[in-house]
Amino acid sequence: MQRSNLKQAQRGFTLLEVMVVLAIIGGIMALVATNIIGSAGDARVKTTQSQIKLIENALDMYKLDNFTYPTTEQGLEALVQKPTSAPEPRNWRADGYLKGTSVPTDAWGSEFLYFMDRGRYEIVSLGADAQEGGEGEAADISSLDK
Repeated sequence: MQRSNLKQAQRGFTLLEVMVVLAIIGGIMALVATNIIGSAGDARVKTTQSQIKLIENALDMYKLDNFTYPTTEQGLEALVQKPTSAPEPRNWRADGYLKGTSVPTDAWGSEFLYFMDRGRYEIVSLGADAQEGGEGEAADISSLDK
């Protein structure tokens, strides 16, 4: 009798039980992956918004020193390299207005667009698709969006 009790105690899972457990684990993994992927897109948008604010601060420092913002033609490069086109800055800082030797890119590796018109500037990231317009992560991000 002991031998048959021992065999019953060692019974394993049925194939159906194993498949149910795998289906549950797969469902949980799908939910977690969806949340993680969505969070990465949101993080890129927030990073790009922070970079725009950093550039805005540098532009304000440039204006304090030189009494005007860089022109559209001078672009954001004026923050890291002294412009040689008119109007040349009077009091440009020797170390520039941003750390490093280049203007930062957005979270997708694209350059920011810079427009200056009548004393007001706009800094734009074209988003994940690097094209005008779009929705969600592909939407344009502007310094005028506040």
